[in-house]
Amino acid sequence: MTEVNENYGDFVQRLKKDYSEYSFREGERFAFRAPRTIIYEDCDGQDENGCRLQLLHELGHAILGHREFWADVERIKIERAAWEKARELAEQYNIYYDEEFVEEKLDSYRDWLHRRSQCPRCKATRFQTRGGDYHCPNCEM
Repeated sequence: MTEVNENYGDFVQRLKKDYSEYSFREGERFAFRAPRTIIYEDCDGQDENGCRLQLLHELGHAILGHREFWADVERIKIERAAWEKARELAEQYNIYYDEEFVEEKLDSYRDWLHRRSQCPRCKATRFQTRGGDYHCPNCEM
């Protein structure tokens, strides 16, 4: 699959037209704000294909109806699902789906989860309860 020839700004405009049920806003970082707002970065001077993929990823969250998650590990699942949706959209828009780029993005969430789940006192892996609190089986027993 080859990279699309249109520039990033034109691509954003095409998505706005194709997915008019969503609100697309330029912002500081790529994000999805449920239920209908997709925030995208200005891609000036950045890897345009990476920007396109991140934008499709956020659109993937919207299309899949992602709202909330109760456990941090659940976030990894919804991030993976949004990237899989981005893969489908990339194919539809003839955009190169860079597996390495996507795994880097997923690694950032895996690293985040590892840091959050590690007990600051003994470094054991903590478990998260339904309320979102972490508990250390080592320190709290």
